[in-house]
Amino acid sequence: MLTQKEVNLLTDLKKCEEVCVQKYNKYAQSASSPSLKSLFQQISQKEQQHLNSIDQILNGSVPTINANSSSNNNSNTLQQPSSQAAYYDNTMNKQNDAYLCSDALTTEKYVSSDYNISIFEFTENNIRDVLNHIQKEEQEHGKAIYDYMAQNGMYN
Repeated sequence: MLTQKEVNLLTDLKKCEEVCVQKYNKYAQSASSPSLKSLFQQISQKEQQHLNSIDQILNGSVPTINANSSSNNNSNTLQQPSSQAAYYDNTMNKQNDAYLCSDALTTEKYVSSDYNISIFEFTENNIRDVLNHIQKEEQEHGKAIYDYMAQNGMYN
């Protein structure tokens, strides 16, 4: 049985995940680089999985964490985008993609922080484990976005 505080935290996390799904879908449509479009689509799918997990917890069941879904399993990690330096012959396209990446990276930092705080407020270890798993994936999203930015001269 969840406490009212836990329900409130999960409700906040659910809202964050809903925004992330919408944002990454929109950003996948708006990105100029095919590789960045693909990265945003992959992240959107992961965010939808997070949203589904939060919904399951709110509905009284705790999703199981697949031991094979850690970052060591190449089939479940984000595809690292290739450098698009040659692709960016249009400054406006690069500026737009840099803006999208910067906003997405800021979002990932915020969401990861929200999970970090929430994890400490739950009494059930299995729920804490799910939230911890999601937080690690949020960090992986941030890393993939950072890597893209660094490869394309977008991160100072």
